Amino acid sequence: MARLARKCALVTGAAQGLGAAIAERLANEGCDLILWDVNVEAVQSTAKSVAEASGRSVRGESVDVTDADAVRGGVDRAVADLGGLDILISNAGILVSGESVSIDPAAWRKVIDVNLTGYFLCAREAARVMMESGGGSIVQINSKSGKKGSFRNAAYAASKFGGVGVTQSLALEFAESGVRVNSICPGNLLDSPLWVNSLYKQYAANQGITEAEVRQKYVDQVPMKRGCTYQDVTNVVVFLASDDSGYMTGQAVNVTGGQEMR
Repeated sequence: MARLARKCALVTGAAQGLGAAIAERLANEGCDLILWDVNVEAVQSTAKSVAEASGRSVRGESVDVTDADAVRGGVDRAVADLGGLDILISNAGILVSGESVSIDPAAWRKVIDVNLTGYFLCAREAARVMMESGGGSIVQINSKSGKKGSFRNAAYAASKFGGVGVTQSLALEFAESGVRVNSICPGNLLDSPLWVNSLYKQYAANQGITEAEVRQKYVDQVPMKRGCTYQDVTNVVVFLASDDSGYMTGQAVNVTGGQEMR
């Protein structure tokens, strides 16, 4: 039997990459879904593909997670469409790397706004409706950069460290209401669109090495000698979303192949 049969879930940042993989896995585990992304055409295409493959009800919608009113309205629509909300996967995020002495303050603020404030806004609105219905599970997709500083990635690391603080604080606040709040801290998803289309180029430029050397550098840092995969992450997503983790809240779970152990 599917581990999340008849559950209703919302996934942010779900148009592509890890977010789309999470949506696919949750649908295969029995969830009906609402998917959010700022790229409306892409998220609707992903929703259609996931629905056709799984037979579940899946709808995509454009919601900016930094807009408090849009988030509240989107959560209310999700509840109306799905008949409830049991699971939130807060995956929306951006990364802008660069030297701290020269990074544009506007870029810094954007990273914090999407990764930290956006997570908080989504989590509090999900918790609002979950508390009314008896509980639920909120899972933030964080990063190993939420546990350890990241070279020339101060904005991203700050947003992710802050995300762990939000997770722990909301877990304390909502524990007696049956709403669990946890984070997942993946290692480097070296074959993801983020890395292939952006990060290899950014890091090669920042570090003065080739893109191939960037990849090998990050593989060499992992005791298991491979990058993180979508399945590595979605396995833990399903666990934290399910009743199997019913006595866990306020945790930031590493999925890093041994690279981060704190």
